[in-house]
Amino acid sequence: MSETTSTNEEKKLPLNGRRAIPPNNSNDEENEVPEMEAFGLIPRGFNPRDYLRVEDIYMFKEPHEINKQEHHTDKYYNPKLIVRRGQSFQIQIYFNRPYKPETDQFWLEYLMGRYPQQNKGTYIPILVGNAVKPGQWGAKIIHRENNSIRLSIMSSATCIIGKFRLYVAVLTPFGILRTRRNSATDTYILFNPWCQMDAVYLDDEKEREEYVLNDVGIVFHGNVEDIKSRSWSYGQFEENILDACLFLMDKAELELSGRGNPIKICRVASAVINSRDDNGVIAGSWNNSYDYGVAPSAWTGSVDILLEYYSSKQPVRYGQCWVFAGVFNTFLRCLGIPARLITNYSSAHDNNANLRLDFFLDDEGKVDTRLTKDSVWNYHCWNEAWMTRPDLPVGFGGWQVVDGTPQETSDGMYRCGPASVQAIKHGHVCFQFDAPFVYAEVNSDIFYTKMEKNGTQSVESVDTTHIGRLIVTKEVGGDGMMDITEEYKFREGSDEERLALETAVMYGVKKQGIQDTTYQPQTDVEMDFQAQKAVLGNNFKVTVTFRNKSRNSYTATTYLSGNIVFYTGVTKSEFKKHSFSAKLEPSSSSSFDIEIKSSEYMSDLLEQASFHFFVTARINETGKILAVQKATVLEIPTLRIKTKGELVAGKAMSVIVEFTNPLKQTLENVTLRLEGPGMLRTIKKQFGRIPMNSTLTWEVKFSPMRPGLRKLIASLSCDALRHVYGELNVQIQKP
Repeated sequence: MSETTSTNEEKKLPLNGRRAIPPNNSNDEENEVPEMEAFGLIPRGFNPRDYLRVEDIYMFKEPHEINKQEHHTDKYYNPKLIVRRGQSFQIQIYFNRPYKPETDQFWLEYLMGRYPQQNKGTYIPILVGNAVKPGQWGAKIIHRENNSIRLSIMSSATCIIGKFRLYVAVLTPFGILRTRRNSATDTYILFNPWCQMDAVYLDDEKEREEYVLNDVGIVFHGNVEDIKSRSWSYGQFEENILDACLFLMDKAELELSGRGNPIKICRVASAVINSRDDNGVIAGSWNNSYDYGVAPSAWTGSVDILLEYYSSKQPVRYGQCWVFAGVFNTFLRCLGIPARLITNYSSAHDNNANLRLDFFLDDEGKVDTRLTKDSVWNYHCWNEAWMTRPDLPVGFGGWQVVDGTPQETSDGMYRCGPASVQAIKHGHVCFQFDAPFVYAEVNSDIFYTKMEKNGTQSVESVDTTHIGRLIVTKEVGGDGMMDITEEYKFREGSDEERLALETAVMYGVKKQGIQDTTYQPQTDVEMDFQAQKAVLGNNFKVTVTFRNKSRNSYTATTYLSGNIVFYTGVTKSEFKKHSFSAKLEPSSSSSFDIEIKSSEYMSDLLEQASFHFFVTARINETGKILAVQKATVLEIPTLRIKTKGELVAGKAMSVIVEFTNPLKQTLENVTLRLEGPGMLRTIKKQFGRIPMNSTLTWEVKFSPMRPGLRKLIASLSCDALRHVYGELNVQIQKP
């Protein structure tokens, strides 16, 4: 006897004085539920077999059966029942004899976690009645036949989401008889954008198909002048992904009772997607060296990352903004929260959130990289999730910005959002969470400030239109781009835009006005800069154009600085310095071409092939400075993908991936990846070397799993060349 008590003691968790029970924040843990819960002493003749007994429960959980069809969960590669909250589903219970409603009494119990409690929504007893109310827990019998009954069960539209355990309890005079623990009857309950009472309700069917059910998306990258796109496999329905997403909430230690609230889920998820401060899913790396990991550009989708994290419980290396956003999108769509991936071109990373990015110039008018701390990202990706915001005044529901990329801390952790897009547009940045930071990402001004020898600063030039030039997402139902800039900001220069800015300043966004500094720009000369579209490994030219609108002749001493940059706008090295004197005739334009040779940039090139040019010109007659900056991206060659054989579900076919090396050097240690959601799990292959101008061919044989329109996505990665992608849409026929 003594032995058993000691083991029981060990199982009990230490309590503390503040809580009656330990925190209940794991969906995976379980408590033991007795099969016979006696009301007192049980008489000797009692035989449980004399009473109503459950022999079997049929869950209608196959993809083609009523539950998964009606709840839009038939795509999940998961054998268990998956339903959405606030909508009825059916199960059939087989008893040992016909059910007699006059004398028999039974009920259902749904349990979650180790310490189920009714008031926390983790223990849900459901009595069987005659009618069910929409959006509230209840059950009614819809069919009786021989020893079986069929139930329609309604879940609450606000219930917590996750995996519930199901028990059927039967009342006898001497105690409660329960079914055995049976994992086959486990039921996943998810958010329901189809249900008007759900906080994530979305009323447009085409948008629901895109933002909840589409398992591939597009990431827009490059820069404003040269927008590039690539596909990303979200794979939210693939095997084990749902469990991996639920595990993320356990990892973030989100109390089970809070898991019905999309605001809480988004906030904790934005912290756990990155590995800073909580050992979350992805370790970021922006320094171009990816030892012991995968280069961010090599990933083709979220599935490999989530499954690796789910099994290793250690951060997966490495990610950059689109990887964090891609995985976050999978998480949200998998749980049923409508979500989309956003790209903001010329995104401000404003270290002190004063709505102004300071670029300091030295005596010669060149940018001083030592003093300049703020940076402009060529682009930055984040997510929007759709939900109501009962915690904010009316009108701020709808799309909310959430960002898993670790940039700045919020309430002590690297996380961002949810911040209402509507609040950002109107400047109401007082509303939680992190609206001032997002407002600055899309609205900052660039100040070119000259540091004098005596330490004083003079503002030489201000650019109010460079930041947040274009904000885009994938269009609904197609692969094109949708411009959503107007959802974040009013038109540049409009009255509404000024008003929104004044509102933001009133609510505490720090903005240093131009009036704080002496600033008289040179207004009668304009300077513009253009870069020719160029292919990686080739020479190209850039052009500086002056328009002298005055009647005076001017001379301009002009500096061009070409830098190889990370896509975050941080400089790695300056590869081109060029200065010239430009004679500006009255009322005329003059252009100056500068050639950029491949030999100047190839040795230092970073993976996104991004350049950043600063051009500063001093008008000698007035001493005024003109400044312009521009990012430009080289064309990177693509992979070619084609198929061979019949495209029929369950039948063998081949995919052929081809690549020709365009560089004047041999590529070494090349990794290729290929995946197709619903068709092909990720396959990797290493190639030792690809000599210049030679073509690599890789054939993969497989049998597609499911019919329908599918997408194949491939990537190539090696130290000398990254961000090489290819994709192909394929229509898989039914067998």
